[in-house]
Amino acid sequence: MFSSERLKGIDVFVCVAELGSFTAAAERLSLTSSAVSKGIARLESRLDIRLFERTTRRLALTDAGTAFYRTCTRVLSDLEESELALHAEFLEPRGSIRIDLPASYGRLHVLPVILHFVKQYPLLTPHISFTDSFVEPADQGIDLLVRIGGSDVWPTTLRHRYLGAERLIYCAAPEYLSRRGIPTTEAALEEHDCVLYGLSNGLVSPWYREGPQPGDKKRRIMPARIAVGDGEGEVLAVLAGYGIAQLPTWLVQTHLDSGALVEVLPQLSSDGLPMNLVWLKKRETLPKVNALLEVLAKCLSPSGHTLPTPPDK
Repeated sequence: MFSSERLKGIDVFVCVAELGSFTAAAERLSLTSSAVSKGIARLESRLDIRLFERTTRRLALTDAGTAFYRTCTRVLSDLEESELALHAEFLEPRGSIRIDLPASYGRLHVLPVILHFVKQYPLLTPHISFTDSFVEPADQGIDLLVRIGGSDVWPTTLRHRYLGAERLIYCAAPEYLSRRGIPTTEAALEEHDCVLYGLSNGLVSPWYREGPQPGDKKRRIMPARIAVGDGEGEVLAVLAGYGIAQLPTWLVQTHLDSGALVEVLPQLSSDGLPMNLVWLKKRETLPKVNALLEVLAKCLSPSGHTLPTPPDK
């Protein structure tokens, strides 16, 4: 049988875990520091496990505390979802929403759309993280993600919307091309300096081009003049004249428009990785999730983003 005792202290524990301090949590919850400390002590006693490592300088979650925190945030999120579902009048997006984005595309294109959207809803509190790895939304309490690449097989707990495939082009700075010449064939790339994406294992990502059949990809490892493990860092290296790079248009279009970069070998441009908008199926009916999904689906594309038009008054 369920006991209400199991819910006692969860909100205090989550607040302490997120703020890293009894004092800060007490201020947030309008309690005394003593009350917060005793609440955590009672919770640890009931669970018979230590949730925090305490020193004079810091307060940190133990491994067990980290696992319990993830569970508690899911429970509180489910409670919020249930409460909102019970109140049909809550049609305006409100409450917290967890969003995870790819680093460069997220900063350059998704974040501007989200910031524009959130201005309309003062009761909505987004928590935005950036990572280029595929996280597990259900485990980490993430409502909505944008992903570039990844598996074509999707868990049943998720829904996704295909935004398109990024477009890869070769580009370089005018100063570099005036110094080294403009390549006119694929073979001529061998005579040029190359700016590549550097992987954490010391290897580099290959360049891609279309194969003989639709959907086929040819991979080609090029010698690197410089390898940079960040897309925006790659762009800086190309702008500085270090060589030619193969980059997605969403990352370099503004530089192409300004003339700071020049496309070369346009006949060799090719489709890159698939781009998807992903969300937890069980939370898609919440106004905050549904409204943001609608805006992102309308405003995001493989080439970048547009800002939403203001609603008619």
